[in-house]
Amino acid sequence: MRVAEYVSFDAVGLAELVAGGEVTSAELEAAAREATRVVNPRINAVVETWPADDGPIDGPVPGGTPLAGVPFLIKDIGVAMAGRRMELGSRLAAGNVAGADSALMQRFRRAGLVTFGRTATPEMAYSVTTEPVLYGATRNPWNLARSAGGSSGGSAAAVAAGVVPIAHATDAAGSLRIPAAYNGLFGLKPTRGRVSMGPDFDELYNGLAVHGSVSRTVRDSAALLDLIRGPEPGDPYFAQEPSRPYAEEVTRPPGSLRIGVLTQAWGGRRTTAPVADALSRTVRLLESLGHRVAEVKVDLGADWEEFVLANARLWTANLTASVDGLAAAFNRPVDSSTLEPVTLAGHHYGQRVSGAQFVNALAIRNRVARSLAGYFDTHDLLLTPTLPELPVPLGTYAEGAEALDGLGWIGRVFDRSPFTVAFNVAGTPAMSVPVTADAGTGLPIGMQFAAGYGLEGRLFRLAGQLEQASPWSSRTPEVWAGNHPGH
Repeated sequence: MRVAEYVSFDAVGLAELVAGGEVTSAELEAAAREATRVVNPRINAVVETWPADDGPIDGPVPGGTPLAGVPFLIKDIGVAMAGRRMELGSRLAAGNVAGADSALMQRFRRAGLVTFGRTATPEMAYSVTTEPVLYGATRNPWNLARSAGGSSGGSAAAVAAGVVPIAHATDAAGSLRIPAAYNGLFGLKPTRGRVSMGPDFDELYNGLAVHGSVSRTVRDSAALLDLIRGPEPGDPYFAQEPSRPYAEEVTRPPGSLRIGVLTQAWGGRRTTAPVADALSRTVRLLESLGHRVAEVKVDLGADWEEFVLANARLWTANLTASVDGLAAAFNRPVDSSTLEPVTLAGHHYGQRVSGAQFVNALAIRNRVARSLAGYFDTHDLLLTPTLPELPVPLGTYAEGAEALDGLGWIGRVFDRSPFTVAFNVAGTPAMSVPVTADAGTGLPIGMQFAAGYGLEGRLFRLAGQLEQASPWSSRTPEVWAGNHPGH
């Protein structure tokens, strides 16, 4: 299969070709590797590719899944693949090889996905731009001078450029939705407890972090979530199983929804004119589809400074434990030779977080969750911009970062991405949808929709409707694997 043909299908479409015997998974993998060879030198999204792991899945797959035989990439953090490196984007973990599959990796295998490499992440996923010292910056395929977002920036750039139709991503403060918005993709952050973090973690970042994916079509994300959802023995959280598969929800009408609109973010960062215009266009589209849309104010449950401080304590305390564990495992120092300035500052800050401060931060988490739950008692969804601004130039986050302490860095990250993190704290699902783009630059703009706990089905129904009403998958970036003659 030529690359130009390969990129014309989404993941479900490719799997249908394999199931029907029209193409083999080996041919798909070869096309994905060629796409990687063509575009990755320009975007630096894939940090390593591997030989076929257990042999390709060729021809019809007995008992095959909706994604069997599809090429796939995993993020360099959060999912362990036996015998493969997982370095967390950090010199501190360089050379780390996983001894066994994590629960999620086992599910990827059972889904029949052909995992052939790993994607870039900022160090320890501790940023919302992917510019680590270890492997260098990942560039946005729509504009190579811009950030691809983070921390799932490598996965998003790879999908946007046509390397794979869907890739693994994680989200602890917007790390899936932000790169989806930057790269013109669909990305849904599931409910806390929807996808297991086991067995090495009962929760990650105190339940703020979740697994998910970024994709070019809604049905791909729905199909993958169907295949990886559900608890493992010992998981601390439980999200009620959906009444029907998410893949079926994508084609079901959502009905007339009550949608509140939050135009300006908590914390004071103003929404820029291009994004505000895109939000207005989205509201008009929703109204034309029969939804009831009105601007709202939403009580966060804590003032912004209190919210940032609580998250800084949770984040840095978790970071410190991870850093200390890696340093001990590899007998490496915790200093500027192994960690970037903001990570090192976060480690120092986390060392000073007391047990009482940590418990109080969890109490803030509870207040935010209760407050947002109250909002969803009276509204079906909340609409916000995913981000208040267009994709930022590379290097933006690094300006003056060496002078920031752990709290200052979290404050900077939250200030520039103020709409996303509340739903990690509350544990509720939220998605970024590439409904529109900036007329002046052509850069994609994501719109975020959030729902109450466990209501991913409602989000998928609306996403499917929006995809039909305002299709986006035919929009391709400057760097696109299908643009190269002869491939």
